[in-house]
Amino acid sequence: MSVLIVTSLGDIVVDLHTDRCPLTCKNFLKLCKIKYYNGCLFHKVEKDFIAQTGDRTGTGAAGESVYKFLYGDQARFFDDEIHPDLKHSKTGTIAMASAGENCNASQFYFTLRDDLNYLDEKHTVFGIVEEQEGLETLTRINESYVDSEGRPYKDIRFVPILWVYVCKTVKEVTGNMEC
Repeated sequence: MSVLIVTSLGDIVVDLHTDRCPLTCKNFLKLCKIKYYNGCLFHKVEKDFIAQTGDRTGTGAAGESVYKFLYGDQARFFDDEIHPDLKHSKTGTIAMASAGENCNASQFYFTLRDDLNYLDEKHTVFGIVEEQEGLETLTRINESYVDSEGRPYKDIRFVPILWVYVCKTVKEVTGNMEC
């Protein structure tokens, strides 16, 4: 399953690991469906490291999982889905940005270079951007001018309403969610 993310700097197609990380992918897809990420900023860009987003406040200090909307505040976070074979070895890896073990919510990041293996088994890797499906957009993000906190001087946003999912077996992954 893939998701097309339209940003102010170009498109990114993410191939999701729905079979390996069903909770994480369900969270991501349902947040996409309810337009949670529309207008979200890339609030942190660290050159040749990561580009982080998913906090609607644009500060990096907030976020909640879709499970909070379904089950209340006690479900703001959900558990890690760590698999030793899902690595941060390629540019374009997408993983959950969490504040600690089993503290996943809405924030995630893209890797901006290969071989960030020291992040392995610390963050849930749940997808990858393939070579012709948005790496040029990630290169543009990586080349953005940022302040001392990593915040881009020119906002990089998700363009509203233009999330497109390509689903093969949606019910298997997301329950009753329709595309």
